[in-house]
Order: sequence, then structure tokens, then C-alpha cells
Amino acid sequence: MESSARPRKAGQSPDAAATGLLRLFGFIRGWKLIVLSLAGAYFLYCFITWQPIFAHPLPKHTGPYAVGAIDIEAPVSPSRIIDPAQFKGTSNKAFELQSVLFTLYYPTTYAAASSSRTRRHTWIPEPLSLRAKGYAKAAHISNWATDAIFAGAIRALVGSITIPAAVDAPLSDHASRESKFATAWDKKETRQQVLSSGLSGHPVVIFSHGTVSSRTDYSHYAGELAARGYVVAMLEHRDGSCPGSVIMRHGQPDQIRLLFDESEVETVEGHELSKEDFHKAQLNFREAEIEETVRVLKMINLGQGADVHKQNPRNEGKDFHDWTGRLNTDEMIVAGHSYGATGALQALRNGPSPKRPFKGAIILDPGKQSGPLNKDINVPLLVVHSNSWSSHTSIFYGRAHFDTVKDIVEANNARGNPSWFMTSLGTSHPSVTDAPLLEPFLLSFTTGATIDVYQGLRQYVHVAEDFLAFLSDGKERGLLAEKAEFPQYDAGSGLGMWKPGQGSNQEAWEERGEWWDWRSYWQLHVSPVK
Repeated sequence: MESSARPRKAGQSPDAAATGLLRLFGFIRGWKLIVLSLAGAYFLYCFITWQPIFAHPLPKHTGPYAVGAIDIEAPVSPSRIIDPAQFKGTSNKAFELQSVLFTLYYPTTYAAASSSRTRRHTWIPEPLSLRAKGYAKAAHISNWATDAIFAGAIRALVGSITIPAAVDAPLSDHASRESKFATAWDKKETRQQVLSSGLSGHPVVIFSHGTVSSRTDYSHYAGELAARGYVVAMLEHRDGSCPGSVIMRHGQPDQIRLLFDESEVETVEGHELSKEDFHKAQLNFREAEIEETVRVLKMINLGQGADVHKQNPRNEGKDFHDWTGRLNTDEMIVAGHSYGATGALQALRNGPSPKRPFKGAIILDPGKQSGPLNKDINVPLLVVHSNSWSSHTSIFYGRAHFDTVKDIVEANNARGNPSWFMTSLGTSHPSVTDAPLLEPFLLSFTTGATIDVYQGLRQYVHVAEDFLAFLSDGKERGLLAEKAEFPQYDAGSGLGMWKPGQGSNQEAWEERGEWWDWRSYWQLHVSPVK
């Protein structure tokens, strides 16, 4: 007998209601099975092909040359005590410079790159656990359990990512043949004749990374410049800002240098270091590392490349003896991002000088909490803010950070050094790093970036390329040939918005290329063009 308390729709039998529920449950189980099957297939694909879970591989470089990469660790002998501060409870100096570590990205031939059998550099160098511990320290949750969790997560997400550059491939001759230097080199003149001829080689950029970063975090940006003929030295700082770095020297045990801050160091007398004094020590240490990088590159250029290779515990640079005279080490360019941008500005003090022979600087999102910005500048500047850096008002030593940066660039123009200050629309602070390329959806969600990650980085590369070309021939091109239209950042003229004067003629746009549409991606705040 049917129970009158059992609810059902009018005209629907109890058997039909039960059948409907069973069908619904079956439908859900079916979709679960499909989702689980797809997930299983994806994880199996990642396992078989050694692909990272969820992360994208780093894209190939787009310039006319293939890209080579060489890790260099050069001893500093005798070691340099940059600041007497020491780690608490020890006599170990926190700012003793024992060696300098950087990766060289440079142009090579596609034939050499394709024939290279040397294993590519991993995006996170081993031991991976070292980087994980540094990240956990940065989050103030470091212990054996969280360190292990961080290590497992990093290994799953990006542990197998490699940098698409051929390790220890020869420096490209083809790129050299585009300069006056190539003519002399092809005639096989002696090294002394080449070095005394005044001919220049590949332009050199020295790049300084930001806080909680390392030499690999900007590999694609550096590789894109290398693919266009530049040699880029990506530093790894041992000033407490890198999550984790291994100091290697021949005949000495390896030393681990983890991320650290002012709470972990003290003066020789046992007194606390203020945040300002700590930042001062860090920036002085970075400046010393930059000087040592210049020294090593000059050694390679002067024919001592074999010695650099012999002293390199990373065992790379076997062809450095062929690099003699092929680098322009008399007129280098310094660049940096965030804390590294602050450090790059500091490296311009009292310059150019033999230890810091910089003829220009690329400054990306100069630090807001990394100490005062140097104003003693005597070379052209390219200062680029990400959208998030310009749009978020920050008080910097009593005034808006944006205004401080703008004044530095305007004052440099007034001294006769052509300089630019601009905002890259739609980007966020990490947009110039590799992180958005590896995790585009995650980074866009967490940072608020609205531009396509590949387009964002491409815009950074394009404007850097135009600036570097300007330093070579003095010609203002692309965005650098435009007048400043935005004295302040304008939140209402965002990514992709057309502005009057941009040009509505489609044929003209196609003829002039993407820079005809530059207002879709940039706001120019300061320019030497009147």
C-alpha cells in the first residue's frame, strides 16, 4: 500500500521519481568518471613526458639568434668584507663577498644550439630543497614540515622545467659580423691588434634581481635580449635577498646562503641593525657583486677566458678562450627589477668609472621599500613601471613614489642625459619575470594583471631593445620617439583603450607596425622628445 506521506510531483509515480534520481546520480557519476579519467590521463602524460604538473614550459626565444647559457662562479680573492655585520651568535660575516655567481645569456647559432648535447639548466637549480626552505622563510613558516611541503609542491609544479638555452654553446660569429669588429676578426688579426683597434663587440647588460628572487627568475627576458645579439649577465645575489644559493669555490666546502633579514644579523658589538642600515649594507654588497661581474667579463674579453673557466667550479665556459675581444666591456648597461632596480641606480653613482663602466640603465619597478633611490646619475635612463606599480599610490620618504621616480628622470633629462619614464599597461610587478609564463592563470588571478602574459613580456623586450639601440646609435625609435602625454598615471586610459591621435587609418597601422598602436600598451610620463 502506498504511503500518503511520501512526497512526489503530481502525475508522477514513485517508480518514476526513483528512476529520475538514479539517472541524476548516474549522470553525476558519469561526469566524475570523465573528470577523473581526464585528470589521470593528464598526470600520466606529465609523468611520461617529464612535464611539470599545471605549469607551462618556458617558451622558445623569438629573436634572430639561438640562445646560449653559461653559469659562472668566480672567486673573489682575497674575499671582501663589504659590511662588518655578522650573523647573531656567530662570528660569521653576513656581507663577506667570497665569490660572484651569474648566468651569461648570449647569442649563438641555431646549428650549435641544436647539436648541443649538454643538459639544459633547470629553472630551479638543485638542491631544490634549498629554494623551498628559502620560500618558507620568506613566508615566516619555515620548519621541517613546511619546508618538506614547499619542496614537494615546487617539485610537482616546476621541478622539471628547463631553460630553453643551449648550455656552453659557442658565441655566435654571425652576430659579430654585423659590427666593424667582425671584419678584423675574420682576417685573423692577433689579439693585440684587435684589442688596440678600438673595435667593439657584443653589447653587455648586467642584470640585478629583486627580493626573494634568483638568477633564473628572469631567464626569458634575458634570453630574448640574447636572441637579439646582446650578452646578458644575470646575477645571483648573496646579500640575503635570494631564497637560497650555494657558494662554491675550488678546494673549499660548499656554503649555503639562505634568505635572511635584519633580525638575523647584528653589529660586531652585538647591537641590532636598523632596517635602513641593513638595506644600506645589502645595496653596497650588490654594488660590489656588480663590480666583480664587470671584472670577470673584462678578464674574458682580454683573453683570460681559459683562467675564468679553470676557476669556475660550475665547470662551464670551455670556449671562453674564443671570446677574446668580442665583448664591449668598456660601455656596459646595468639593469634591474624591484630591489635590483634600486641597486642598478646605485651602481651609477660617481660614474661611469672603470669598475662600473655603464653608459645607460634599464630600471624596472624601482623599489618602494629598499632604501632611497640614487639621484647621482650621468647616463641615459629607461624607467618602466608595471601597471600595478604606477596605479598603487605609495608614500616614499614623505611623498608619492611615482613623483620621486618622475623627478629623478626629469632631472636627468635636464642634465642632458636622454631619459624616459613610462607605465606598461595591464601588467603587474612579476610580469617581467618567468613566473607568469609558467603559471599564467594563477599569476593573473593573484596579481591582477590583465594583459596576455606573452604580450606583456614582449612589450618589455621591445622597449628595452629600442633603448639599447639608442645607446648604440643615438636614434630615438618606436615609443622612445614619442612625446610624453601622461604627466601622471591615468587609470581611465587602460590597456587596449584607443586615444585621439593614435591613428584610425588601418593601412597606416599595418604599414607602421605594432608601435603605431603603442598607446594600447603604454603611458609615457617623461620623454626627452619635445
